[in-house]
Amino acid sequence: MIDFGVFVIAVCAAAVASVTGFGIGSLITPVLSLSIGTKLAVAVVSVPHFVATAMRFWMLRKHVDKKVLFGFGLMSAAGGLMGAFLHVYFAIPALTLIFGIILMFAGFMGASGLAAKMKFQGVAAWLAGGFSGFLGGMVGNQGGIRSAALLGFNISKESFVATATAIGLIVDVSRMPVYFWSEWQGILASSKWLVICTVGVVFGTLLGARLLKRLPQHVFRRVVSAVIFVLGIFMTYRGIVQF
Repeated sequence: MIDFGVFVIAVCAAAVASVTGFGIGSLITPVLSLSIGTKLAVAVVSVPHFVATAMRFWMLRKHVDKKVLFGFGLMSAAGGLMGAFLHVYFAIPALTLIFGIILMFAGFMGASGLAAKMKFQGVAAWLAGGFSGFLGGMVGNQGGIRSAALLGFNISKESFVATATAIGLIVDVSRMPVYFWSEWQGILASSKWLVICTVGVVFGTLLGARLLKRLPQHVFRRVVSAVIFVLGIFMTYRGIVQF
């Protein structure tokens, strides 16, 4: 039953990620950490995360907004890697709490339509990318804050997910060698979970791709905002508990 539960979570997480551009790490890691610990769970989940991200990128590659990717995206990836490095030394509960509050605010802005009035261009886009990536890296959850910042760009739902996916793929390629170098024994010992999660995210990605096609543009933004808001509640709760 536990194996089946993890599989269902993996399917749901990948389906959510196919619509919002994030969700696999946020949903699978907490569940898997109950069995193998958070540190190893992050390393194990990086494999199905990469597989699902690569699948999404291939299916939506024609919709990647190159202008957003090479401005906001590269700064987001660079900020995320820097934040992840500093996370080891400076991670504090207050950051998680602040992160959660920011996500709830971003979710509210998106659901209310106010985020659509923001326009990230030029230097503002670079700053938004760097800050969101850095903050996400510091608390270990880059996808949610990345998608929250992307709500400030006037792009189609396909471009939104495709661009978020392309950025995520850059981050995955950069961080996976580190995980395999430091946790390769644990990853091999957790091969059952790795296979279950990988198979689950493949099914979920295909399911989510069908859902994305059926979502109207205005409904899509509200769905993304709602998921970001819920993630914000979870992160805020986690920050409070850590105090």
